[in-house]
Amino acid sequence: MKTAAIYTRVSSDLQKENNTIESQVEFLLNFADHKGYVVPEEYIFRDEGYSGAILVRPGLERVRDLSAEGQIQAVLVFSPDRLSRSYAYQVVLLDEFASCGTDVLFINSPKAETPGEALLLQFQGMIAEYERAMIKERSRRGKRHKAKTGIVNVLCGAPYGYNYIKRTEDTAAYYQINEEEALVVKEVYRLYTEDLLSIGDVVRELNQRKIPTKKRQSPWERTTVWGMLKNPAYMGKACFGKTERTERQKITKPLREKGGYSTRNSCSKEKPREEWIEIPVPAIITAETFELAQERLRKNKLHSQRNTVEVTLLQGMLVCSECGYSLYKLSTRTFKTKALLLPLSGF
Repeated sequence: MKTAAIYTRVSSDLQKENNTIESQVEFLLNFADHKGYVVPEEYIFRDEGYSGAILVRPGLERVRDLSAEGQIQAVLVFSPDRLSRSYAYQVVLLDEFASCGTDVLFINSPKAETPGEALLLQFQGMIAEYERAMIKERSRRGKRHKAKTGIVNVLCGAPYGYNYIKRTEDTAAYYQINEEEALVVKEVYRLYTEDLLSIGDVVRELNQRKIPTKKRQSPWERTTVWGMLKNPAYMGKACFGKTERTERQKITKPLREKGGYSTRNSCSKEKPREEWIEIPVPAIITAETFELAQERLRKNKLHSQRNTVEVTLLQGMLVCSECGYSLYKLSTRTFKTKALLLPLSGF
């Protein structure tokens, strides 16, 4: 009997929760038995949470390796879009498998044995890619239209200080002020704009008072307080479309730990303020208080010690061999001024 590998993929957490990947495996095992293929347990590959728009996926890489090594005679896939949602990538993969003498069999698509069937398979890939692009664009424009009409359900829940009230048959979704949390929001802004505490000092103050966070499971962090100070919803203007997806510009520490590999070659970038869509919500603080906080944030960023004053010759070129962080210069004053190179992670 011939040996085959099974390849399955789901792109979202919802699909994983619904066990769609296991249903694919079940169908494909029955399909393999019907076609007379043996599928070893270690030849069942599951790429969970990977987009079909990218080609580098752990399970797919292993299948390609097995094909190149001549270990398998066929690859069984539920449908062409599980292999890839990009028509160009589908052609690349099918040509690669064919050059290795490996058949690619789809459950809901016939094997391309004639030029006509090959053309049909290619058309299916193009249609799947077109449908994906159309769904994505319709969703984007639909959310944008709802945001312009003031509907808050296009936002990702409610921030600290608010309760998110779901829509009903009679009313639309809306933000409701959480009075207990709103007092904390006002206190954060007061400590930052009036008492002139740093964000780190504000965090320590909140933790010392044992004030619970939104999830009530973890202590306050600097990023949480920074996000509160930057959120215009607190002055009554929740904003939609503040960020956009863009190509990743740098390799972060988590990526360095993985050898520079990422399943997503993209990141979020803040869009210009004039492109944000404002949605009216109940205000917790005044616009004047919010602007005071923004002004102080700008000044702190400008005068932060993290900003490099003197550009060094090897700046950005040296990396610690132990932790993978970039090295930076630190001047210390003892009897003489000494310049030290330390990893950005600190001590």
